[in-house]
This record gives sequence, C-alpha cells and structure tokens, in this order.
Amino acid sequence: MMSWTLAARAEKMNPSVIREILKVTEKPGIISFAGGLPSPKTFPVAEFRAACEKVLTEDGPAALQYAASEGYGPLREMVAAGLPWKVDPAQVLITTGSQQGLDLVAKILLDSGSRMLVETPTYLGALQAFTPMEPRAVSVASDDEGVLADDLAAKAGQGAERARFAYLLPNFQNPTGRTMSEARRAAVVAAAANAGVPLLEDNPYGDLWFDQPPPAPLTARNPEGCLYLGSFSKVLAPGLRLGFLVAPPAIYPKLLQAKQAADLHSPSFNQRMVAQVMQDGFLARHVPTIRALYKSQRDHMLAALEREMPEGVQWSRPVGGMFLWVRLPAGLDAVALLPRAVERNVAFVPGAAFYADTPESNTMRLSFVTASTSQIDIGIAALAQTIREAIEAQRTGRPATPVQL
Repeated sequence: MMSWTLAARAEKMNPSVIREILKVTEKPGIISFAGGLPSPKTFPVAEFRAACEKVLTEDGPAALQYAASEGYGPLREMVAAGLPWKVDPAQVLITTGSQQGLDLVAKILLDSGSRMLVETPTYLGALQAFTPMEPRAVSVASDDEGVLADDLAAKAGQGAERARFAYLLPNFQNPTGRTMSEARRAAVVAAAANAGVPLLEDNPYGDLWFDQPPPAPLTARNPEGCLYLGSFSKVLAPGLRLGFLVAPPAIYPKLLQAKQAADLHSPSFNQRMVAQVMQDGFLARHVPTIRALYKSQRDHMLAALEREMPEGVQWSRPVGGMFLWVRLPAGLDAVALLPRAVERNVAFVPGAAFYADTPESNTMRLSFVTASTSQIDIGIAALAQTIREAIEAQRTGRPATPVQL
C-alpha cells in the first residue's frame, strides 16, 4: 500500500470556508448572501461572442498557441494606460486571476516565519494564498477607514523581523465593504515608507463605486514601494480567470520567473478576447451599468436591514463594491447561527474566517449583488428572525436545539 508523505506546507493548507459554505447553498430554495460572485446579469455575453469570432478569424493560430509569460502586449498596454499614475506596460504582468498574483507575491517575498501585516479583518483568499509559505501574519488594528497608520508602524518590525509587506484592500474591502479616506491613505503610505515596509495593494472592486470614485490608489503615491493587483473578474467575467499585477522594475523579474514556473502564461485566447472587447472604450460604457445595478441592490438590502433587524445588530453602509458587514450583539456566534439560517433557506459567510488571528465570532459578511430584490426581502427577514431567536435564547439561557447541516 502506497504511503504519501505530505510536505509541511501542505499540512497548513485548509479548504476555503466560503467554498464549503457554497456547497450548503446548493440546496434547492436557498437564498444565498454568501458567495462573492459578480451578478451574471453584468456579463457582456454578446460582446464576447463577437470577440471570440473576430479573434479566431483574424488571429486564431496565435490565440491558440503558447505565448509570452508577461502577457499579451496590447492588453498590457491597455492596463497601463487605464491606471491613474504613470505605468510602463513593461511593469504589467497578466495573471490567471488576481488570486494568482497573491500566490506569486507570497512565493517570492515570504519565507517560513516571515512577518507580514494584514488588516483586521482581511480577505480570506489572501490568507489562503499566503499560508503555504508559512508566514507569521500580524493583524493591524483597523477601523471604518481601514488600517491605523500608527499601529502599522508599531507592528512593522525591524531588521530581520521587518514585515515583508502589508496586504491592504483600500476600496470597498472584502469582507467589510469599507473604504480608506484620502487622509488615511496618505498616512498609511507615509508610515509604510518610513518603516521600509512594501505595500501589496489589492483592488478588484475599485471600479465599482456608486456615487463618486474612491481616492487615488496607494500605489500612485509611492510606485516604487508598492505592488498593485487588479482584476477583470468584476468588470467583465470571472470565468476568464484574468487579472494583472503591476510591479516596480526591482521586483518584476522574480515575479515573472514565479509566473513561468506556475503556468508558463495565462490563456492566450482569453487575453486576446478581453483586449478585443475593451477596444473603443467599452468599459467606460459597460461599468456604469454594473454600478447602477449594484447600488440599487445595496440600497434594497440596507432598507431591508433597517426594516427587519432587531435592536443591537449593526451593519456597514458601503459606498461601492459587493459586500456589507454585519455585527451581531456580543456573545452571539455567527458560525453557530449559520445552520439555523440555512433551515430558513438563507445563507451568509460567518466573519470569523476573515481574521488572521483573534477572530470576532459575532460578525458576518453579506453579498448584495446576486440575489433579486424579492430574495433580499425574504432572505433578510428570515435572517433577522434567526438572529432574533438567538438573542432571545441568550437572554433566557434556554439552550438551542442542535441543528445538523
């Protein structure tokens, strides 16, 4: 009988909590606020159908052949031209989703035991990407505007203990939906530069603002001290698995080598299709339709929360993106609450999974972009009733009946 010996890093890998929850939500009739999925209503199917035919007709052999690891030249040029600071296309690396960008950065910057800084809470997928490199994740104190610059400086470390990078999502953060103010961005960039800590800026949601654009990216303020991740998943389609990484020349070659080792290059055909669709200013016409839909969905969920939730429940009011953050009264556990919510055919993501350390169990993430308005009304009412019963059980000390998923 074969005996498999796993690497130490493999022992540290864990299944995605969100992916496991999504399995539960496949139950017929479930209203899911759990997934971080863009609304399929926003996918430009007709444009991709036309682009597919055009690419295959005019450039088929090249589109179906191996290609440069850096990415398709015209697409890299489009990315560079669309960023709000001066970027040479040679600094752009096309990745297989921005998730791959996280993996590449982890591979070239983290050793076992390396200190890295993250927000409180932070994106679960990033923690999964970093964990196999066995770093020491240090949570930086955060408020409604993101990380606190003073605490980032205090936790930066010195010498061999200096943090390899600080991972930040300034715009409509996953999971909380919060956005860094202009003043906070300036303070955080200055604190990181003074401490000698690079910033890894993840910006998959930055184009999804509702009333006004967010302040300039962190990277625009210190391009030589930052890495910048972007994605086509939220503005075009996630199934293409295309993102990009912008890096200063000092670090780009190592990222490229890691990319070559990982998958040689991202799909040539997909890159050409995206470049074709993006010609003639398509995103400038298309993205406002996504913003309008998501803003309407957010407004509907906020109204439902105001109408249904019991006293003591708090929630964020995001000005863009796909998520809002709910804080339950102290003592309630969102993980324990989930099976009871699923019994009422509604699902969410417990917030504890988004903390690098010391999780806050009375939190949850809700996505407002894929459910219909009628589903939002029904789902939030069901969730509120589940919470109301948990509050009553806590008040009376009556044990809740166990529920099995």
